[in-house]
Amino acid sequence: MSTAVNIPRLDLNSYTHGSEAERKQFSDDIGKAFNETGFVTITNHGLSKELIDELYNQVKTLFALPDDVKSSYEIPELAGQRGYTGKGKETAKGFKTPDLKEFWQIGQTVKGDPELEKEYPKNLQVKELPKFNPITLEVYQKLEAIGKDLLRAIAVYLNLDEHYFDGKVNNGNSILRTLHYFPIENPDAVPADAVRAGAHEDINLITLLIGASADGLEVLTRDNTWYPVKAHGEDLVVNVGDMLQRLTNNKLKSTTHRVVNPPRELMKFSRFSVPFFLHPKSDMDLTSLPSTIDAEHPKLYTDTTAGEYLDERLREIGLKK
Repeated sequence: MSTAVNIPRLDLNSYTHGSEAERKQFSDDIGKAFNETGFVTITNHGLSKELIDELYNQVKTLFALPDDVKSSYEIPELAGQRGYTGKGKETAKGFKTPDLKEFWQIGQTVKGDPELEKEYPKNLQVKELPKFNPITLEVYQKLEAIGKDLLRAIAVYLNLDEHYFDGKVNNGNSILRTLHYFPIENPDAVPADAVRAGAHEDINLITLLIGASADGLEVLTRDNTWYPVKAHGEDLVVNVGDMLQRLTNNKLKSTTHRVVNPPRELMKFSRFSVPFFLHPKSDMDLTSLPSTIDAEHPKLYTDTTAGEYLDERLREIGLKK
C-alpha cells in the first residue's frame, strides 16, 4: 500500500459539537488529508440510514422508468444542469469515449434572494414519482449544511475566518446528482476504453458522495498508482474540487479519480451513486489566497470567478456547446 494514501475517517460530530481541542484536531486532520490526497471519509454527519435507503429506493425507481419517460425530462438548453441526461452524453475531459452512465440533477432552491432565483433554472418535478422531489430536496439541504460545516473546518485550517465561505456558498450553485451506471449485458460490445466514469477532477469547491451501491471509486496517488476508496456503510466520501484547489494555489489537492468497470461477471449489475457538488455563487472570486503564494509556491492560476470557470469546464466535458 502506498505511503502517500492518507484517507482518514473523521467524525463530523467532533467538529460541530466538540471541545476546542477536538475542533482544532478535526480541522488539522481534514486539512492535512486534503493537502496530501484530497479525500476523506466522514462519519456522524447527520444523514440517517433510513433517509439514505429511501433516497436510493427513489433513485433506482427513477432510472427504471422507460427511456421515453426519462428522455422527456432531458432539456438540452440546460446543459445537464437540471433533470435527466441520457447515456453517452458526458465525456471526461481529455477522453473521446463517453462514460457508461445516465444521471439526473437537482439544483438550488433559492431562499430570500429573488434576483438570484432568476439566475437558476427550476428543478424538474418527476410526475411519475411523487416522493422523488421531496426526498432529494431533503438530502440536498442536509448535504449542503454538512458541506458548510466542512468548509468552516477548512477555513480554520487555512487561517481564514471560520465563516469565510458561508456567504459565498449560501444559495450557491450546488448540484445533487443521482447517477446510474447501467448494466452492460455484453461487455464485448462496449468500446475497449469505455469506463463508468473516466479519470477526472471535480469542478466545484468540495464534493460529498453518499456511499455508492457498489465498489469502483479509485483515486490516483502521488506515486501514480490507482487506489480504491472504501467507505463504511453510511459514511460520506468527501473530496476537494478544482475551485478550492485554485483558491488555495494547489495547497489543497483536487485529486484525479475515476469509477472503474467491475469484473466482467458483475458488469450486468447496476451501480448507483449520489454525489453532491458544492458550488459557490457564480460571483465568488477564485483568485488564489495571498497566504498560499510565496517564493516556493508561485501563483499558478489566472484570476477568475466561479461562474466563468464553471462555464469553461462544462464546455470541456461536452455538456455545454
